[in-house]
Amino acid sequence: MAKALIPALFITFTVFLFFSCSKDGNNGGTSVDCSTVTNKAFAADIDPIIQGRCNTAGCHASGSSNGPGPLTNYSQVFNARTLIRTVIANGSMPQGSPLSTAQKNSIICWIDGGAPNN
Repeated sequence: MAKALIPALFITFTVFLFFSCSKDGNNGGTSVDCSTVTNKAFAADIDPIIQGRCNTAGCHASGSSNGPGPLTNYSQVFNARTLIRTVIANGSMPQGSPLSTAQKNSIICWIDGGAPNN
């Protein structure tokens, strides 16, 4: 009986540990109410942020091998969207000065909305 209890306790502890370590159960650990975010179009809102803050010399310009590589056009940004969402949500990118909350929310909501080329 005691031998049967040990695996059950181990499984229970593992499940508890897994759920207690997750931030909020979503991708990137940040939840945003995207119904309140209106500036989430790629061409008008997202691309200017990426080009101004990420596609810079030494970061994600043409020829870069940092992280997902260059982020110079829609296809590159779209292909890196999962990693972009994670590093934007956790605040590790962009390096130097952080994005504003509005900028972060725009990027997160654009990605969560399917990252359309609009």
